[in-house]
Amino acid sequence: MAVSNTNLRTLYVMKMLLEYSDEEHALSSADIIKKLESYGLSGDRKSIYGDIETLEAFGFDIMRLNGGANPGYYLASRDFELPELKLLVDAVQSSKFITAKKSHELIKKIETLASVHESKQLKRQLFIYDRPKTGNETIYYNVDRIQEGLMNDTKIKFHYMEWNTKKELVPRKNGEYYVVSPWAMTWDDENYYMIAYSDSSDHLNHYRVDKMKDVEVIADEPRSGKEKFEKFNLAAFAKKTFGMYGGEDRDVSLICENRLVGVMIDRFGRDITVIQEDDDYIKVTVPVTVSQQFFGWLTGLGTGVKIAAPADVRDAYRDYVKDIFDGLTNSNN
Repeated sequence: MAVSNTNLRTLYVMKMLLEYSDEEHALSSADIIKKLESYGLSGDRKSIYGDIETLEAFGFDIMRLNGGANPGYYLASRDFELPELKLLVDAVQSSKFITAKKSHELIKKIETLASVHESKQLKRQLFIYDRPKTGNETIYYNVDRIQEGLMNDTKIKFHYMEWNTKKELVPRKNGEYYVVSPWAMTWDDENYYMIAYSDSSDHLNHYRVDKMKDVEVIADEPRSGKEKFEKFNLAAFAKKTFGMYGGEDRDVSLICENRLVGVMIDRFGRDITVIQEDDDYIKVTVPVTVSQQFFGWLTGLGTGVKIAAPADVRDAYRDYVKDIFDGLTNSNN
């Protein structure tokens, strides 16, 4: 079916405004006519004005500059503003979960959401991070399979990998498949996790997506664990779990120097109860998954915080610190 030059011209005017115009770079009618010629199309000032009116009626926010050094038209608003695109670029390039190759591909796509002039600012923003990036290019297929299980209400199976001393990723459980019911995806500590129910443990577990391999959907096995997941609070889980390491859930009371109140709020949220113990110290009671990672976090805060209760958690933390000290002492002998 033949397409009229008028329709094509309007579409190409839209393309020009999206790619080449912004607040600092308006396109005059002469600019648009010249670019149309490079596409094998023609136009005049009157037809360009009509194209602009058509695009405005369609919903494009187009500004006209009638005076000044650079009269013409530019796209005044886009789906993403430049500061938002900079945030997206930062998130992609700093993520360990996304491979270096995929990071470059995604950033190139993000750049197309800005004008060619603004995309230069995104390029100037790029830094080379000396930080680990996953080399697992199958992650994106893993996510697709997990989402398929979520949408179709079916179980999935996969091999779960771990590093050995030769720096090789090898399957856990002697290569046996993990069979689970996926219920959610979450981002924590710069890694992507799947929250899934395991029939064998009758428990919700989390799995790092970049450590999953050979993911397959089990179309004839419906998901289980719905009641468990309905009671599961993902936000609370992220607050109380350190580095996504498991452990026993406990309510732990911490005595902290006043200066650490911001640290506690950042970690556990604004809804925690803060009790002023005296002029210098506060007390907070927070839900925690007790693990060595939690103790490591406390150790990083130094003498400014101590465990007040429960006693067995306090004793376990003391033993944890003592073991570290004994290990350092023995290594010097």
